[in-house]
Amino acid sequence: MNKGKISLAIIKPSAVKSGYTAPILAKIHESGFRLSAMKFIQLTVAQAEIFYSAHKGKPFYDALIAFMTSGPIVAAIIEKENAVEEYRKVMGATNPKEAAPGTLRHLFGTELPANAVHGSDSDEAATLECSFFFSAFERY
Repeated sequence: MNKGKISLAIIKPSAVKSGYTAPILAKIHESGFRLSAMKFIQLTVAQAEIFYSAHKGKPFYDALIAFMTSGPIVAAIIEKENAVEEYRKVMGATNPKEAAPGTLRHLFGTELPANAVHGSDSDEAATLECSFFFSAFERY
């Protein structure tokens, strides 16, 4: 996969539980992204701690780990030119109350950390995050 063309997208436990998986995936598709891998999984505490290790020691870390392991998630690799930047526009601001109308977090998020979706914040993070969830054999 070429740098700049992928991002990881996660549909968080609250959005999965609320039945928003299909509408979120539809909005991603309508925004011109192609899915190249997707799975429905339940993170263990150990997996969540590794994935969110950059936030260890921050005040929200423990709550984030508890939330992300509270139910199943959908993890996906999405592709588009300038994928990280473009998906961040589709997601909206981190806080759903500040997210622009029509963005995923505005439409499906409620509060932090239940802001519906996660997306990579850089091309480097996208490569690492996608590799965390998917082997080379699971991508097309």
